Amino acid sequence: MAKVLITGVAGFIGSHVAERFLKEGYQVVGVDDLSSGKITNIPGGVEFIQGDLALLATIARIPRDCRKILHLAGQSSGEISFDDPVADLEKNTVSTLNLIRYGIENRVERIVYASSMSVYGAVEDAPISESHYCQPLSCYGVGKYATEGYLRVYLNKLPFVVLRMFNVYGPGQDLSNLRQGMVSIYLAQALASGQIEVKGNVERFRDFVYIDDVVETWFRAATYSSALGKTLNVGTGVKTTVGELLEHICTLIPGSSYYVQGATPGDQSGIYADVTQLKKHLDLDGFTQMEVGLRVFLDWARKTASNIDINS
Repeated sequence: MAKVLITGVAGFIGSHVAERFLKEGYQVVGVDDLSSGKITNIPGGVEFIQGDLALLATIARIPRDCRKILHLAGQSSGEISFDDPVADLEKNTVSTLNLIRYGIENRVERIVYASSMSVYGAVEDAPISESHYCQPLSCYGVGKYATEGYLRVYLNKLPFVVLRMFNVYGPGQDLSNLRQGMVSIYLAQALASGQIEVKGNVERFRDFVYIDDVVETWFRAATYSSALGKTLNVGTGVKTTVGELLEHICTLIPGSSYYVQGATPGDQSGIYADVTQLKKHLDLDGFTQMEVGLRVFLDWARKTASNIDINS
């Protein structure tokens, strides 16, 4: 089978995607700088390169025969992007420009890029389609949207698929990181102390998509001809308020409760996906229900939480 390059291979989503491609018989080259990912996440069989993709020295170490690029590496927190916008730009935009150059020079078949719902910014209370106007609220969102633009500029030389990720959750998510991943943050706090700190009001709403559905999306985006040149939302189309999520968690973990304090800079008040194009071009339907996904995530988290320091 062909050789694929998966960046961010030590991260939550990247490691799951690598596992799927290995099972399908592909050779997998993985790159990660391990700034947030963990080397223990990397599946056996991956040819691993540790390095920062914003550096040309790292690009030079990548084998020249990778036929597909699945680009999941980068800084992925809107809140953290305000700490150092330049570093965010390097990790998310400069790294992609370097991979675009690699892809063109080596005649790569396609690049699949992990963009984000953050590109949309403040939106109305309605399913948001890919054609919706984009006005990001965070440095992270600005960088993601700019990177999409670079991919479009080079479309004739390097075919792309852009996947705008909504709120992904599930086993393998980092329970120690309290600045990224709403579901994992709340679950970690509930398990550690029974007290969940909520930054922002509970009427905010999101589209929570389970990791297995996301992995299937990435596999099809990398292999279906119908995906080429498309920008696709990766969500479920289901609107869930923060309050509803919290009630689910508090029901699953008896004795836990939550309180509201403060807010998160650059946070969207509410957004959920129109998944019409996702279903059309990738033939996807029947997403995992939150009640099911949360229960599986909790079972995994209970086995893991004893080894996690949520204050780290």
